[in-house]
Amino acid sequence: MDVLHNAPDAFADFWPNAISIMPSSLPSIRTIATAAVVGVSQVLLGADSSCASSPGVCARSNVIRGAAASCPSPQLSCHNTTAVANLCCFNAPGGQLLQTQFWDTAPATGPSDSWTVHGLWPDHCDGTYDATCDPSRAYTNIAQILQGYGATDLLSYMQTYWKDYQGNDESFWEHEWSKHGTCISTLETSCYTNYQPQEEVVDFFQKTVDLFKNLTSYAWLSEAGIVPSTSATYTSAAIETALEKYHGHPVTIGCKNGQLNEIWYHFDVLGSVQTGTFVAADPDGTKSTCPRTGVKYLPKSGSAGPTATTTTTTTRGGGSTPTAAPTATSTNTPFSGRGNLMVQTGGSQKGCIISGGTWYTSGTCASFTTTTTGDAITLSSSKGNCAVVNGALTCASTVSTASVFDADGALLGYAGNTTFYATAVPRGSTQGTVYTEKHATSLQISWQSI
Repeated sequence: MDVLHNAPDAFADFWPNAISIMPSSLPSIRTIATAAVVGVSQVLLGADSSCASSPGVCARSNVIRGAAASCPSPQLSCHNTTAVANLCCFNAPGGQLLQTQFWDTAPATGPSDSWTVHGLWPDHCDGTYDATCDPSRAYTNIAQILQGYGATDLLSYMQTYWKDYQGNDESFWEHEWSKHGTCISTLETSCYTNYQPQEEVVDFFQKTVDLFKNLTSYAWLSEAGIVPSTSATYTSAAIETALEKYHGHPVTIGCKNGQLNEIWYHFDVLGSVQTGTFVAADPDGTKSTCPRTGVKYLPKSGSAGPTATTTTTTTRGGGSTPTAAPTATSTNTPFSGRGNLMVQTGGSQKGCIISGGTWYTSGTCASFTTTTTGDAITLSSSKGNCAVVNGALTCASTVSTASVFDADGALLGYAGNTTFYATAVPRGSTQGTVYTEKHATSLQISWQSI
């Protein structure tokens, strides 16, 4: 099952062409009975003006060869009232897409300050789901496919952030593609013009990674004082509220033996997975499997980690409020080694800082290198040292001396302030200057290790 990463699944015939419905039959989050959600409020996601003022995560796909179907008038999945014929521009029957994440501690996988990728799952709008829809495309050479299409950066990222707890990443990737990827209707080979063999595989993994990069669970939880610890415990409501603050809709959390180990972010899609807009949505049923109180969030390293205390007793829907907010202290900054500088504004993740120090909401995030001395942080990119020049963040070869930054947890700060500014949220390929002095749009910059 998925919670065990690679265990096989049985399924019953239901749809034509051997597509099958998966009833919940596994001892995981998916075992909870689900119900259709009616009238889900919508939060548009996309790296353009349609999501500039909405909570949620902006994420557009990177179609490797640009051959996906054109969808000039797309419909939002799970919101149709009649059957849609063109399933290259409308995800069905798997209309709700779940970006799922792991927190593995025994053994630990991935960086100690980041969740890892589980997958991208197409659920029906009622919580049931298909699996292994096209055995002829159950490829067993995912890494080779990505390399063949020149997606070496994608593969490198997956080798760090899409990890199998048993150490067999390739088998895990094959499992996620064959079980879930082959059930996404808009990734059918017939949906491509001048289809190149296996190019849909690249789109599947690229889209999953693009979403994951913008769903920075560790940083979001840390900001709420929810940090890995061998002694502290948390309520489910506190965890869910911290994540919903940025996602814009409730999420699904999963526990094993009372330990937090999964997060599922739910989306409907306007158009295809390759080129469409992901829309944050309520979960398609009640699925969370964590206890109301006493949830453990263990460190990956096995060390004590940051200390935290909480007396919050909130449960979702219970109407109560926390008696004390979770608090945490840490002597270690997450700013170390190499990473990306991710931008949040208006409660949403929106793009990142690129190599020149400007803000970009589409394309590839730049890698930055940090040097930390005590509480002092310096940054550099491929362009050179980073500094505040005339009030603006600048990284360039002409910067002889890097500015000294500071941090509040995973948030970058300057002169003790973690709020930066821009004149507006940049659109498309436009780059926005990031200022330390007040402008119309406020933003925060968080570190994501790579």
